[in-house]
Amino acid sequence: MIKKQLRTVQVTRYVTPLREGGSLPAIAEADDGFLYVLKFKGAGQGPKSLVAELIGGEVARALGCKVPELVFAELDEAFGRTEPDEEIQDLLKASVGLNLALHYLSGSITFDAALSTPDPLLASTIVWLDCLLLNVDRTARNTNMLMWHKELWLIDHGASLYFHHAWQNVSDQFKKPFPQVKDHVMLPFASQLQQANDNCRQLLNPTVIDQIVDMVPDSWLATDPYKVASLDKRKVYSKFLTERVSQSHLFINEANHARQIII
Repeated sequence: MIKKQLRTVQVTRYVTPLREGGSLPAIAEADDGFLYVLKFKGAGQGPKSLVAELIGGEVARALGCKVPELVFAELDEAFGRTEPDEEIQDLLKASVGLNLALHYLSGSITFDAALSTPDPLLASTIVWLDCLLLNVDRTARNTNMLMWHKELWLIDHGASLYFHHAWQNVSDQFKKPFPQVKDHVMLPFASQLQQANDNCRQLLNPTVIDQIVDMVPDSWLATDPYKVASLDKRKVYSKFLTERVSQSHLFINEANHARQIII
């Protein structure tokens, strides 16, 4: 199996913070000349949110959804020395080394269900994706979707895979339904959940899952108060996704039930 890998860029300029994000991401320029939305390992939930962002984004891409390119972003220890904002300076100091960034979609606008009617199969695929990942952060209040060049793009999967914030009883999460789907912004449009389920189960096979999980840097898995080896964590992530795919009828039934109530 050929190991897939993300590109690595060097952050060269901090442009502006995105204060609407709870973890204070920022727009930054890299040595390839492009702008990125930079997610810091020193913020909020630490490297775990980057793990969820990487796995969630690449799973979405594997399912055919549009996701901005994800890259590893190296941050030099001298980078934050001239930053006048103490909060940002502390964040930069805590994030020296390898971080994660998404290509900045300049000119994009937040998806608004009142203004755009998404394709039913795409909406169903996104609902399926977030049920799989236990992603609680795709609601009408915070869609984490952008319209760019008249196409729908998915961003911000850092709230996914919340089982990894406590490694005990992880197996309980494998077959867990996703009751939060009732608040999913795409649920009213998701009229093809069974078709999405059939498609996604074929696309997200164990080989694809292992390739995605293998992209996660060891350093992000090592910083954890729970004494679980990095290799073992990879196996847990892979098993979590594989088991949930195999038992997807559980969360599809939950989604269908929630949808019947709101339509």
